[in-house]
Amino acid sequence: MSRSILICDDEPLIRTNLKSMLVDLGFDEILECGDGAKAVELALASFPDIAILDVSMPGMDGISAAIEIRKKLKIPIMLLTSACDGATVKRASASGIAAYLTKPLRQQDLLPAIEIALQHTEAIEELKEKIDDLHELIENRKVIEKAKGLIMEKNHLSEAEAYRAMQKTAMDKRKTLLQVAGGILKEG
Repeated sequence: MSRSILICDDEPLIRTNLKSMLVDLGFDEILECGDGAKAVELALASFPDIAILDVSMPGMDGISAAIEIRKKLKIPIMLLTSACDGATVKRASASGIAAYLTKPLRQQDLLPAIEIALQHTEAIEELKEKIDDLHELIENRKVIEKAKGLIMEKNHLSEAEAYRAMQKTAMDKRKTLLQVAGGILKEG
């Protein structure tokens, strides 16, 4: 499986060490840069599977870069930092960071953090899709219920009879129940 990663740290030695660890872990494509603005630019141009960003960098810091990247890409972003103060951790947490790694980074800590971040982000995206599907289902149900109410009122039918009439129309016209309901509501 081909995997790509973006690493961003303003210290070239840290990037070199991190890159070496990532090559050992099987990453095929490793994008690297030294500032947050470049990280955003690279991420949006290359669509990496995951990103590891330093918090403290000149210009745009890692947390700000992570926020910008997450606006467009739903990839896990991990922070690599020596800043462990409460304010930084709180800011990172509020920005949707998938993992918070501290310097000096040990290779044995990297793989579990990456795998968990990837899995966690995938699970969150699946839940968001399910929520969107449920919202759509509820909206569709509202349209169908309104149409059913209209049929009940116009034709003096029971709820079950009105629903069966809509189903029959949908089958006869080879349309969905939602399409039939929309047509009923248009006719008024």
